[in-house]
Amino acid sequence: MLVLSRKQNQRIRVGDSVVVTVVRVSGDKVRIGIEAPGTMRVLREELDEDRLGDVVLEPTNDLPIPRLLRFVG
Repeated sequence: MLVLSRKQNQRIRVGDSVVVTVVRVSGDKVRIGIEAPGTMRVLREELDEDRLGDVVLEPTNDLPIPRLLRFVG
């Protein structure tokens, strides 16, 4: 496991197509944004994948992360 320290608005790139952004740090909670291809499944670990079945996101050019960063930065 790679462990990194990041500050608000800093990013981590995973491979060629995934970007993780620290959107907000508040107390003991960190809010992150994940930009990934629409065909890639991104789930919280506590979700039961067997209950969900196959999840496919429709591709979109309207990613919320850049809009969120305008409010945070």
